[in-house]
Amino acid sequence: MNTLVDKVKSAIYQDGKILVTMESQVEIRFPVAGNPRLSQGTPQQLNNIEVSPFGLHWPDLDEDLSFRGLLEGDYGQSRTCRSERSSGRHSRGT
Repeated sequence: MNTLVDKVKSAIYQDGKILVTMESQVEIRFPVAGNPRLSQGTPQQLNNIEVSPFGLHWPDLDEDLSFRGLLEGDYGQSRTCRSERSSGRHSRGT
């Protein structure tokens, strides 16, 4: 099931932000600094973005963000790392 009516025209890293442009010309921009995985990426890694009907994926950084989350303002800042989840510790990053 496709979650978007509008389709992604482009997704790029530029000036410390990810910029997603939709075919309707709507733009979603968010800073990489608040995302633990993206903030560690090089410009080349940050520009290697795979787009799906559900969100964005950075294969070099093992990061995925859903369009639903992005539209709700969740840019990955409050996610815990996999090792914390698997060990039973879970915090929302206060």
